Amino acid sequence: MKINEQFSKYANHYGVYNVIQEKVAHKLLSHVKGKPKNILDLGCGRGAVVEKIDWKYERFTGVDFAKGMLDLHPKSNIIECIEGDFNDPMLYSKLGSKHFDYIVSSSALQWAKDLDAVFDNIAALNTPVSLAIFTSGTFETLHKTALLEPILHSKDEVYELQKKYFDQNFEVVSYKLEFEDTREMFQYIKKSGVSGSRNALSYKQTKALMDEYPLNYLEFEVVFIYS
Repeated sequence: MKINEQFSKYANHYGVYNVIQEKVAHKLLSHVKGKPKNILDLGCGRGAVVEKIDWKYERFTGVDFAKGMLDLHPKSNIIECIEGDFNDPMLYSKLGSKHFDYIVSSSALQWAKDLDAVFDNIAALNTPVSLAIFTSGTFETLHKTALLEPILHSKDEVYELQKKYFDQNFEVVSYKLEFEDTREMFQYIKKSGVSGSRNALSYKQTKALMDEYPLNYLEFEVVFIYS
């Protein structure tokens, strides 16, 4: 299934750069069934998922390799933050000793060094999942205009990989985020974290791209894999 969502949220008007990630986290949680009591969040960041949970749970465990993000993550006697890398097989050995009712991951697994291996490790925990992963359809027109190869997996690649380990519901959602001008658009790209810190263009090339980019919005494509 493919769904298109278009909305105008000029990022600087709100003083935030995670507009899309917030929407993705909200949709990801809409797929979580049964109000699980023990939840694992891989790539939890500063807490976009836990802040949106609207049911009572007993334990929430957030994992992220960035200490700065974990410092900003909500904490309590039922929220545990673990500094760890979802690319590291040893992490799953440690997590395997814990009990989880549900595994979630929002806007993080697209940066997996080996998505196949990460899926394998997640599946080995034998727990229902709700995963949201950005794909190569993100910034599609920008990449074509700049003659850049996408750095993310395509939705078809993610679909084939997830079939090996989950074979669950698979949904593709396209978002469009509108801006008043290309300068603000490029500021968003730089500060939002959705580009993976990619810096493939020189200043001159970037300026040319800003002049040539034909749209007033950025495209995002996210796949949702859920039990």
